[in-house]
Amino acid sequence: MVRGKSTERTRENGPDGVETLPKVVTEVPAAPARCRRGLVERARLQWRPADGGDPAVHVQEFLAAHGLPLHDLARPAGRHDPTGPCGASVYVSAAAGAALAGGPAGAPSPVPALPEVAVVVYGHADAPAPGTAAGGWWLGDWTESWTPAQHADAVRAVREAIGRGDVYQVNVVGHAAARYTGDPLPALARLGALPGARYGGTLTGAGWAIGCASPETLVEVRAGRLVTRPIKGTRPATPAGRGELLASAKERAEHVMIVDLERNDLARVARTGSVRVDELFAVRRWCDLWQAESTVSATVADGLGLADLLRAVCPGGSVTGAPKLAALDRIAAAEPVGRGASMGALGWVSPGHVDLGLTIRTAAADGDRLHVWAGGGITWGSDPDAEVAEAAAKSAPIRAALRTPR
Repeated sequence: MVRGKSTERTRENGPDGVETLPKVVTEVPAAPARCRRGLVERARLQWRPADGGDPAVHVQEFLAAHGLPLHDLARPAGRHDPTGPCGASVYVSAAAGAALAGGPAGAPSPVPALPEVAVVVYGHADAPAPGTAAGGWWLGDWTESWTPAQHADAVRAVREAIGRGDVYQVNVVGHAAARYTGDPLPALARLGALPGARYGGTLTGAGWAIGCASPETLVEVRAGRLVTRPIKGTRPATPAGRGELLASAKERAEHVMIVDLERNDLARVARTGSVRVDELFAVRRWCDLWQAESTVSATVADGLGLADLLRAVCPGGSVTGAPKLAALDRIAAAEPVGRGASMGALGWVSPGHVDLGLTIRTAAADGDRLHVWAGGGITWGSDPDAEVAEAAAKSAPIRAALRTPR
């Protein structure tokens, strides 16, 4: 690993080994299907608040320095060069997103080894890397960072804030951790195979790894169009559950509120008058849950760069609330443990193309523990006990995939 220092931050510019987490073939979230199992790391940037500066600017400059200019996303993508850089994984934590928005970072992360921003530039390998067989694997019991009663109390506190007119909606997230022995990467990689995992895959670094099964698009840019697909509203994946979700006035009101927030976020970086809702409250399946998803799109404004795009959409509205800054204040007050790898952005970028998912349904590993997060949006109509049960239902497929090899 080669490191270069500047007065603003530390950049890690060489391929970064995972000294405490063995290498395996990994599926990089949102990477091109034709390339994703034949990628080799060429350069890396990791950023933490102590490094200083604007992380969005650092990301854009770093990518440009390694042959991936994203300073004008309205320009069409060039021809794919198999001898040059393929693209890059980009990860922006919820805490980094809050900083970009001007909000509080919240409680400390339970995964301090994990940077707040990571960018990994990939080239093409001569041949796909060989996989490694999973060895012995043991995962201990999950320890929750709050009890169901404390979670319910947090929901009530948000409802009180809504009653005072401080906010309209706040997303509240809980955390759990479990000790492990063995190699966690095969377990994290299993998340990408879960049904509906549009952003399934892994990202690794020295002493940390992220596994993602997210179905939610934070932002996609392709052929001059911006797209976001907010998800709000959850029921069990049964015929009755689908009917309940479609009929729920509470879920629809919560969903439309976030769609409006996402429309406003896109309008900041879109051509004037081009924002539209292409699909509203479509019910789709993720594992054993129905979820409501909408599609909002717009035309990219001339001269829009990746840095400005990240500042406009991070952190995602569906995992913060409305108004966004007021919701971030409530989140910082309510959650006893930081969001770590969850509720941030993770995906793939290349010239003229951005595809970032929200890191919901996401787990992380440090040297000896696995971490998971789950939560939901709180409105005036929320029932505390139902919100606790919904968070558990979202977390259950992740925990099951991590525990038992398939």
